[in-house]
Parts: sequence; structure tokens; C-alpha cells
Amino acid sequence: MKIFVSSDMEGTAGVVDWSQCRPSEPEYAYYRGLLQEEVNAAIEGAAAGGATRFLVNDSHSKMANLRPDALAGRARYLSGRHKPLYMMQGLDASFDGVFFVSYHGSMAGTPATLSHTYNPQAISEVRLGGVVAGESAINALVALGHGVPVLLITGDDTTAAEIEPFCPGIRSAVVKSSVSRFAADSLHPVEARELIHEAARDAVRALPQAAPPRITLPATLTVRFRNPDLAEMATWIADVGRIDPVTVRLTDDDPIRLYRRFVTVVLLTRGIAE
Repeated sequence: MKIFVSSDMEGTAGVVDWSQCRPSEPEYAYYRGLLQEEVNAAIEGAAAGGATRFLVNDSHSKMANLRPDALAGRARYLSGRHKPLYMMQGLDASFDGVFFVSYHGSMAGTPATLSHTYNPQAISEVRLGGVVAGESAINALVALGHGVPVLLITGDDTTAAEIEPFCPGIRSAVVKSSVSRFAADSLHPVEARELIHEAARDAVRALPQAAPPRITLPATLTVRFRNPDLAEMATWIADVGRIDPVTVRLTDDDPIRLYRRFVTVVLLTRGIAE
């Protein structure tokens, strides 16, 4: 049984500030260790449930945050930038399930700690099929394309709620409750790991009842930018249409192609994001 793990960092218990998850900051080394332990808890829990093989796609910042020799389960480690499928690189139909570890909420709706959607300097909101979508829902498009269920998400309470419309029945390990965008009430790290381990184990054991993400095709992403220049730049990409001065629409019946087009929009608009 193969599990694909996409690991971010902002959803780790105790993380509440950008300085804690940026490699250039002195606090990063400590919080990097907390992330590593949460990833390992997910792997070890999945192994307890019957999983035997793991691939971890490091998906935060420069995508080189974990220590390969310290990964549990002798997991393969996919790290580094400029990956064609970004946070979902490496997933294919040979996997039995997907884990999203240390994920965070979007910038829309209820405040979520360190909330953003791919690029907070450019993107204000993304909707998938008219429903507010964070990175987890957008990434679920790739899982849908390969017919693989998303079994587990870990992070704050808002993050768990945001993925539910797209992956009903997903197991969640809520390791902190957001107070504001820069404050949260976190579980003790040991308790957080225990919760993740239990949720991962139960998610794998329930795999026979799991289904791929529930996203109707053709799917539509609407992306609202922080200013009109960013929206204009997005329309330089084929099949990206303008809705209003700051919003564009992307529609496709192939969920992976839709995801790749969205990632292209994100990367292009970084060029002029302030």
C-alpha cells in the first residue's frame, strides 16, 4: 500500500509567524524539527494501519525543509523547486491514498493562521466550483485526475473545514485552533503527533470506503488578485478569461491540466507581485 504525502509547514502545531517557517530566520531550525516530527507521525500512523511504502513531496518554500535520513518508514523524499506539478509532484495512479500534512487555510472567510493561497502577495481568493478553496482543494484536483482518494489532512480547524466539501469523509487531525492570522491555540507537540498518528492509522484502515475527491467536471477555478495588473497578466495564458478587473476564470474537463494552468498563473504573476 502506497501513500503520497504532501507536506507544507504553516499548519504545524506552534507555528504562528512567518519567521518560524522561513529558512533565512533563526527560529526556523526549531520549527523545522516540529514539522519533521508531524510528518513522521503521519507516516508511522499509516504504517500502523497497513501502509508499506511512502513518498514525501516537500511542498513548503524552497521545498527542502525535511531531513531525508530522519524520515520514518524509509520514505522516498521528493524535494526542491521548479517541479511541474508543484505540491503534488510525484503522485500517480499507483498510489492508494494522499496525505496533506501541516496544511493551512485560505485567506477567505474565517481567519486561519498564516492563511494564504499559493502567493499571498498576488492572490486574494480562489474558488473551485463557486466554493472557497484553499491549497488543499486545489491540490485535490491532481488526486482526482489520478483517481486517488485524499485520506488525511493536518493543520488548524479552518483548514480541516475548508477541505470537507471537496473530500467528504476525509480524516482530519486538528492540531491548533486559529485565533487570528498570527495567533493560534496549539496542542502540545507530543499530543499533536499522537493525534496525527491516530488519524493517519484510521484513515488507512478505512481506505476500502474512501473515494477520489468529489469535484464535478468540467471544473472551474476563479482567482481574485490583489490588483488589476496581476489579473491582466494572468490572461496572457491560454484559456484564462477575465471576469472583472481583478478576477479571472479557468475551466477544464481535465483536472490535472486545470491544476497546471493554475500553477502557471501563480508563477507568472509572481513576476510583478509587490
